[in-house]
Amino acid sequence: MSTVKTGFYLPDGLAKWPWTRQLNPNYPVVKAESQAWLEAFGAMDDHAQRSFNKCDFSLLACLAYPLEDKDEKGVRAQADAILDALHHPHTARPADESILGEVARQFWERAILTMSQNSQKRFLEVFGPHANSMVQQAKDRGRRYRDRRSIDSYLSVRRGTIAAKLAFAILEADLDLPNKVKEHPLIVELELCCMDMLILSNDMYSYNVEQAKGDDGHNIVTVVMHEKHTDIDGAMEWVGGHYRHITTQFLEDRDKIPSWARGHEIDAQVSRYIEGLGHWARGHDQWCFETERYFGKDGLETQEKRWVELM
Repeated sequence: MSTVKTGFYLPDGLAKWPWTRQLNPNYPVVKAESQAWLEAFGAMDDHAQRSFNKCDFSLLACLAYPLEDKDEKGVRAQADAILDALHHPHTARPADESILGEVARQFWERAILTMSQNSQKRFLEVFGPHANSMVQQAKDRGRRYRDRRSIDSYLSVRRGTIAAKLAFAILEADLDLPNKVKEHPLIVELELCCMDMLILSNDMYSYNVEQAKGDDGHNIVTVVMHEKHTDIDGAMEWVGGHYRHITTQFLEDRDKIPSWARGHEIDAQVSRYIEGLGHWARGHDQWCFETERYFGKDGLETQEKRWVELM
């Protein structure tokens, strides 16, 4: 006799993570100013704006930095507008393009006032691939995920849609890391580990909401279920094990970081950058429970008990 599945347990991939929850003390000001700025564009109706505000992306930013659905064509138009705005931050945007172009222009016009030249360059370099990955996700969704991706193929696309490289570029805002440092295999591996941790945690925590909407095709849990021919519990177990492996790899790689020729100046910046990656992993994980985006008002209880009722 079969039983009906009522829920599942969430693995805790950061149980032994050395970085703890920290909240930037500027959070109240950041939230108020960011919300007022975004609402001023009038891009959403009242209902959509309230739903967006509940996500509290300002909280994500302050935890990570403590110290509408579109088809492929629509997403491409938005991506092109944003890319052009980032490269021309002082040029007025066309009146008939997506409002996201002007949002991006104003954001970048402010950001470049405080970002180092290297961090600006790297931000622009990684935004193009990110935009293309978002277009690919829209294309997959438009095909209703008929072409099932393998785990490796999915992660390849997801590393673009998660926008982690953009976040990492902002970590460098007041740093000046030479290319030889940023391109060092251990630094690249640390970034990849952190990126995959963000993917796995986001996909685990968003799975219930996405499967209830029938939009879980772009989620590691669904991908693992299909590739490994398993159920939700089996997929969560695989994701949890892979997550723990990645955290171990990150900490081992961190301990192998060499000292650079310019000595303390570069070493101190590298240390700050790695600390930033660690805070991003913890901050994103914590935000998933403190926002109402995935668990409503039950986030902190879910974080403690790790049990999720299927919607």
